[in-house]
Amino acid sequence: MRDLRGKVAVVTGAGSGIGRALAVALASEGCVLNISDISPTGLEETCAQIAETGATVDQDILDVADRQAFYAYADKVIARHGRVDLVINNAGVALGATVEALEYEDFEWLMNINFWGMVYGTKAFLPHLKLVEEANLVNLSSLFGIIAVPTQSAYNASKFAIRGFTESLSQELYLEKSTVQVSTVIPGGIRTNIARDARIGGLGVLEQPQEEVAPKFEKIALTSPEKAAQIIIRGIRKDKKRIMVGIDAHIIDAIQRLLPIKYQYLVAKSMSLA
Repeated sequence: MRDLRGKVAVVTGAGSGIGRALAVALASEGCVLNISDISPTGLEETCAQIAETGATVDQDILDVADRQAFYAYADKVIARHGRVDLVINNAGVALGATVEALEYEDFEWLMNINFWGMVYGTKAFLPHLKLVEEANLVNLSSLFGIIAVPTQSAYNASKFAIRGFTESLSQELYLEKSTVQVSTVIPGGIRTNIARDARIGGLGVLEQPQEEVAPKFEKIALTSPEKAAQIIIRGIRKDKKRIMVGIDAHIIDAIQRLLPIKYQYLVAKSMSLA
C-alpha cells in the first residue's frame, strides 16, 4: 500500500501505546480513521491528538473479546464509509504467572482479548478488504511470539497463535491470488502501559511486587510507541509479511534462529540472575 492518503483505516486498542501512535501517524498520512478501544478516556485522548492533524476520525468503544460487538463494529465502519482499506488488530493485554499458578479465568481473559479479538477482527473485516483494489491486514504478535520466557506462558501462547494464524492466512490469500496483503508485526520492548496494566499472578522463584514489574520492563524497553508506529507504517507501505520492530526484536530473533533449543536455557539463566 504505497499511498495511504484517503485510505479508510481501522485500529483497535487505539486508546494508548502502539495503537494510539499508529492512529496519530496514520492520520498524519491522510487516512480516514476508525479507532476503537475499551477505554473511553483513552479514546478521547487519542482523538484529541488526531484532531491536531486535521484528519477525519470516528471512535467507538469496543471490547474485542465480544464477537458480536466486533462484527457490529465492522458493519458500522462499512456503513460510514462504504469500504475499508487497512485493518490493524492491535488490542492486547499481558499476564504474568507460572503455569502452575495460572488461573483459568485469567488465561481465558487474555486469550479472549489477544487471540480471539484478533480472529474476530480478521474474519469480520476480511470479506470487506477483499472488495477493494488494494488492502492490508496487520496483526500484532510479539517478540514473545518467537521466544518463550518463564511466567509468560499465557502471553506466549496468544502471541505464538497470532503469528501462526496470520502466516497461514497470508499463504491462503496468496493461493487465492487475493490483493489483500497480510503482515505479522513482531515488536520487541515498546515503552507502553501494557506492563502496568498487566495481571500478575504467582511468579514462583521470580516472585516480586507488582509495582516493581512495570519500571523494570520500561527500563529495558528500547523503542517508543511513536518509533514503533513509523516502522509498522513503513512495513505496510512495502507490503512486508513480517515487520520486526526494534533492534532487540532483530537480535533475539537471530539468537532463536541460531540456538532454537539452547536459547531456553540462556533465557532462564539470565532471569535467575536478575
